Amino acid sequence: MLHAVITAGGSGTRLWPLSRASNPKFLHPLTGTERSLLQATADRLATIADPDHRYVVTGTAHAAAVARQLPDVPERNILVEPSPRDSAPAIALAAAVIAEREPDAIMGSFASDHIIADPDGFADTVRRAMTLAADGLLMTIGITPTGPETGYGYLRRGAPVGDGNLLAEYKEKPDHVAAVEYVSSGDYLWNAGIFVWRVDAFLGELARQRPVLHETVTRLAAAWEGPDRDELFGRLWPKLEKISVDYGVMEQAAARGVVGVVPGDFGWNDVGDFHTLGSVLAPSDESLNVVVASAGHKGEVVSLDARRNVVVAGSGRLIATLGVDDLIIVDTPDALLVAPRDRAQDAKLIVDKLRARGETDLL
Repeated sequence: MLHAVITAGGSGTRLWPLSRASNPKFLHPLTGTERSLLQATADRLATIADPDHRYVVTGTAHAAAVARQLPDVPERNILVEPSPRDSAPAIALAAAVIAEREPDAIMGSFASDHIIADPDGFADTVRRAMTLAADGLLMTIGITPTGPETGYGYLRRGAPVGDGNLLAEYKEKPDHVAAVEYVSSGDYLWNAGIFVWRVDAFLGELARQRPVLHETVTRLAAAWEGPDRDELFGRLWPKLEKISVDYGVMEQAAARGVVGVVPGDFGWNDVGDFHTLGSVLAPSDESLNVVVASAGHKGEVVSLDARRNVVVAGSGRLIATLGVDDLIIVDTPDALLVAPRDRAQDAKLIVDKLRARGETDLL
């Protein structure tokens, strides 16, 4: 069975003011149900990884909330980073801990903030990736594009192998013209940041490319159950390079021909901003307004002659919209955001401005 690792980090600045450093987006019920993004991620892994084989990598500030939301995950499988170092150290740490317990295990890495409409299709795709990973390939799952999206990186497929392809090349987020060319060619998939591999294969590649990171996570994993873990973390972790697993490992591995990709078509969405959230969730009325209820609040909204708005009712008070279209309205107890939907990505600029002003209590 798969060892499933959920990466639960970041503060989701494009979903401010709902998502904060102390209460990030993956802890919120943004799935159209009462389940948080984190819980929904764990739910869809249930058919491919039993509770003892599920792990979460998260930060110190979120460990308690993660444990509360996922009581079936053993405490020893909640891997707490003292400070964020991006995805390569987080995923490498999980791989090293799993390798200590089961050296030939197959591991999957899954972000905690994705929405997936077809969990069964997702599980089937992961199983196809596991088959190729068993042969030693570092696998990634690419999403079949539904249009020339410029907000995602792309994966160029190479020679066929099994039920997938070798990964020929990683591509950065393109402009619209390049995105149209990619989608029209049929050779490209969206990069969803979903990985499956044998832990020994991944750690071998990590040792080749990032020997310092490999040595560090190996030492930490060996000390995981012992008394020296905290001291080692405090001494070694802050020195690690901040780097993503794509840049740090996978791009060079793909150039060496040891990365494979399988396509997935299971209703995947990366909930990166409020406009995307409004596109994913079902409309709340015939005017295509989307109301997002925040945890602990009813989310009462009254709309009149208002269309296609995304309203997050997170303060407990009534929100009324009249004669406005295509807005984002996010109401929390200490901050209110009002913006046009086509500026959704720029919510992070407000966060940057508040940080520059030293108003960290709002972040």
